[in-house]
Amino acid sequence: MKKYLTIALALAATSAVQAQDSGGFRLGVKVGGTYSNISGDNVSQITGANYSSDLGDYKVGYNAGISASIPLSSDGFFSFAPELLYNRKGYEIKSKQTNAAALPSGTSSIEFEQQRVLHYLDVPLLAKINAGGLFFELGPQVSYLFGSKTKQQTTTKYNNGNKDKVEDNSGFQDYTGVSRDEADKSDLAQFDISGVAGLGYQTEGGLSVGLRYARGFNSLIDSKDTKNDPKAFNNAFTLQLGYLLPLGK
Repeated sequence: MKKYLTIALALAATSAVQAQDSGGFRLGVKVGGTYSNISGDNVSQITGANYSSDLGDYKVGYNAGISASIPLSSDGFFSFAPELLYNRKGYEIKSKQTNAAALPSGTSSIEFEQQRVLHYLDVPLLAKINAGGLFFELGPQVSYLFGSKTKQQTTTKYNNGNKDKVEDNSGFQDYTGVSRDEADKSDLAQFDISGVAGLGYQTEGGLSVGLRYARGFNSLIDSKDTKNDPKAFNNAFTLQLGYLLPLGK
């Protein structure tokens, strides 16, 4: 993972040096929605049973942060686009028990919902092609997991039309979990490296809308003390609105 981080930072530094004399630097803001889950052969080690990685079962979250555009060509066709984003990723599980033989008397169904919210700081380091307003972006993303929170809700519906809801929401935890002792690690890795690809449209005034996909390469499961790396990776679609303010030429 350190090797990937070194490569990503080297790319950022090289791009910044190349762009020093090209002008047109712009700084801006971004905000949008995140549609995420985790996938891989060993996701059940994190999620438990009844988890689905189908596209329709992704978790809805949001992202917000700052962005920059550093032209790498005199016509602005190529640019370097670093960002710093707060991103709420994670997964959710929904299940429903309707088998009358397995339910308590007078109960029509029991619904269970669980969400695990993963609080990330994302740093995309993207190469960008600008083609008459339409843009394409590609590059690495370095992510730091600074906390997580689990939310659970059980809804019991009765034959007479009544229903009960019971919520069990944990407090915010940093990446070490409940214990602050480094010897008691959490079940999640602190850093992630992703590959990002996206497209969108930007006006000359700096307003933009973009859709991108990020796939994690570093397993979410902390595997420092295991011989075989278990596989559980972040997947996230983000739809973003942005605005770039021209600061200079």
